[in-house]
Order: sequence, then structure tokens, then C-alpha cells
Amino acid sequence: MANSTYKIIELVGTSNKSWEDAARTAVETAGKTLEELRIAEVTRLDVTVEKGKVKTYRTRLNVSFKVLV
Repeated sequence: MANSTYKIIELVGTSNKSWEDAARTAVETAGKTLEELRIAEVTRLDVTVEKGKVKTYRTRLNVSFKVLV
């Protein structure tokens, strides 16, 4: 890891099942276009509510990836 540079971006994943599934969705989707993903840190959990019931789980993450030169 010596002499490396990493970029951190914020992602929001959504799921009808759980916060964990929402996080997985965000990381796996980002992994399709970003290389060298390193760490995903959950920064916020929330839900959308419709007619008094949870509709969607949302997980906000900071994800780091290695900057390739």
C-alpha cells in the first residue's frame, strides 16, 4: 500500500429487502465500472415510507478505490 493514492466517493444503494442488500447493490454496481475498490464505510441508513409502511431501504456509503496511474 506504500505510495498509493485513493479516491473516496459517496454512493447510495437501495433495496426492497434490507440495508445490507442495499449496501451490496451499491458496491457491486460500482464494481462494474470502478477497479481496485478497497473499503466501503456505511455512513447513513434510512428508509422511504409509503402509506405508513417501509417501501425502500437506503444505505449511504463512502467507497474508496485505488487511483491507477
